Amino acid sequence: MGKNLKEAMKMLEDSQRRTEEENGKKLLSGDIPGPLQGRYENGCAYFHEEEREGLAKICRLAIHSRYEDFVVDGFNVLYNKTPVIYLSAAARPGLGQYLCNQLGLPFPCLCRVPCNTMFGSQHQMDVAFLEKLIKDDIERGRLPLLLVANAGTAAVGHTDKIGRLKELCEQYGIWLHVKGVNLATLALGYVSSSVLAATKCDSMTLTPGPWLGLPAVPAVTLYKHDDPALTLVAGLTSNKPTDKLRALPLWLSLQYLGLDGIVERIKHACQLSQRLQESLKKVNHVKILVEDELSSPVVVFRFFQELPGSDPGLNAIPAPNTAPSAVSQERHSCDALNRWLGEQLKQLVPASGLTVMDLEVEGTCVRFSPLTTAAVLGTRGEDVDQLVACIQSQLPVLTCTLQLREEFKQEVMGTAGLLYVDDPNWPGIGVVRYEHANDDKSSLKSDPEGEKIHAGLLKKLNELESDLTFKMGPEYKSMKSCIYIGMASDDIDVSELVETIAVTAREIEENSRLLENMTEVVRKGIQEAQVQLQKANEERLLEEGVLRQIPVVGSVLNWFSPVQASQKGRTFNLTAGSLESTEHTYVYKVQGSGVTPPQTPSGARTKQRLPGQKPFKRSLRGSDAVSETSSVSHIEDLEKIEHLSGGQDASEANSPERHPGVPTPPEAEQTGALQDRAQRLEDDCPQVEEPESLR
Repeated sequence: MGKNLKEAMKMLEDSQRRTEEENGKKLLSGDIPGPLQGRYENGCAYFHEEEREGLAKICRLAIHSRYEDFVVDGFNVLYNKTPVIYLSAAARPGLGQYLCNQLGLPFPCLCRVPCNTMFGSQHQMDVAFLEKLIKDDIERGRLPLLLVANAGTAAVGHTDKIGRLKELCEQYGIWLHVKGVNLATLALGYVSSSVLAATKCDSMTLTPGPWLGLPAVPAVTLYKHDDPALTLVAGLTSNKPTDKLRALPLWLSLQYLGLDGIVERIKHACQLSQRLQESLKKVNHVKILVEDELSSPVVVFRFFQELPGSDPGLNAIPAPNTAPSAVSQERHSCDALNRWLGEQLKQLVPASGLTVMDLEVEGTCVRFSPLTTAAVLGTRGEDVDQLVACIQSQLPVLTCTLQLREEFKQEVMGTAGLLYVDDPNWPGIGVVRYEHANDDKSSLKSDPEGEKIHAGLLKKLNELESDLTFKMGPEYKSMKSCIYIGMASDDIDVSELVETIAVTAREIEENSRLLENMTEVVRKGIQEAQVQLQKANEERLLEEGVLRQIPVVGSVLNWFSPVQASQKGRTFNLTAGSLESTEHTYVYKVQGSGVTPPQTPSGARTKQRLPGQKPFKRSLRGSDAVSETSSVSHIEDLEKIEHLSGGQDASEANSPERHPGVPTPPEAEQTGALQDRAQRLEDDCPQVEEPESLR
């Protein structure tokens, strides 16, 4: 199969050479050769379905190469001198466990190399610390066996310093294996030096299926080794016809796409990444995590809000005077908002192929990797522009929500009957729960009465038709119901919002309690009415006598001496909660007047909104707001005039006539001034002409 791959590569090289000769192009001495030309010479290929399978075979080959007696003595050789496999901390999760399970090695054979903490990228392997680990393992009698480097990490696409790692591996006799998405750029004419150094490694794993949009194409592991017997023992070569046919889909795909098709797809994906990266650099409150990787086909970004006294370029590092709790709260808030942003962008621009991921240091981020998605989704440059426009449109919502969170928390904590619920996974303004009278604060179980109150509260809030979204769900870390308030797209009056929630919930609780009390009163009233009616029936039987109860005799007796029976019943007064006789109703043909029912409880204050203004909006500022305010003030002045004039007329009617020498009180002067102002307003307004008939 390696021979067939070499032939296919040679065909592609000859095609490119002929094209360059026809166009009269000559490669400069400093240029990097074209695709598949001198990249990985004297190498063999192993085709496999599982991406990690090739690395497991390479580890087995390295064990057979370093332990000459492994075939005879088996694991006794490994016990005397334990092999060590070095993996980066930014490697794919579960890779080390997979290798140990496939090779039958214990987990102590794995060594996790940390990434840089002081200098360089935080996703690149720390070379100095790796060398220290290698020296420590040699001193303890262990054998450094294999190092797995990344040419594009699984998370953010960073490339390790492969050139420096290759020197370190040659110094200590360690097998170097490279994997990552940035290896696809080897097919381009110009490659970064860090990725180009991967051609000098001992083995590498390529995944051309996702790169070219071909789902049925196997992965390829290229390796350099001169002993065919060891490669056969390691399982890298086989004489089975089925194993040889694994390369057929890849070979046919390469023949169909051709050299230009392969280069064009990879080049298009890299151009999309560069286009998004250049556009995001001009957007505020967006941080790019791959700014130092100019040729990386992966772009990772996140929304952030600058902390007071922090460096905008290093937002992950808080200011020295910032409290750790504030930093942690800010981190959780930004993570929830970035998770919401990623989901919104995935829905608005589905062709972008975005993914939301959680990083250990940076937190929740959004990743754009067109090299693995553009060929399948058909991502174009217009999709990248639409993605940037959607990000810019969502930034005001994110910043406004993040600013209102602390204010909402303080308002809820200062309002009686409301409990602020700190839910780090909710991206909205906040979560609040109403504590009713029978609420057990120590219990974490569901509360049926609380669920009923919160269900009514949710219905009332949604009926207000505001710009906010309200949802009901279980509380974080408990089963009690809460109200979740969504994102804020504009300046919201948080105090009005909190007061509305508290007042509405209190009204629902009081109404439900009134209904329960009324139900109990009605039930007792019905029982009492039944007893009274039964007693009245017995008294009627005693008055009429027994003879009148006999069917025939009673009819004759009633015909000779009729009984003047009055209609008596019972009526229940819901307001007073008492039983009354219906004799008054039948005699006077009118119902008795009950007690006036109590008023429905309402809030302490109701904010007056202008026409067209939605709930929970702050007062407008500007010229329009000034004109509206002035008109409202005129109306208030007119109402004040009527009030003062009414009070003055009443006082004049009840008081003796004022003497001419008595001075006018200040209230009268104020009333006169207001009347003059009202008269001027009426003069300024256009007068409507009265019809002749009315005159």
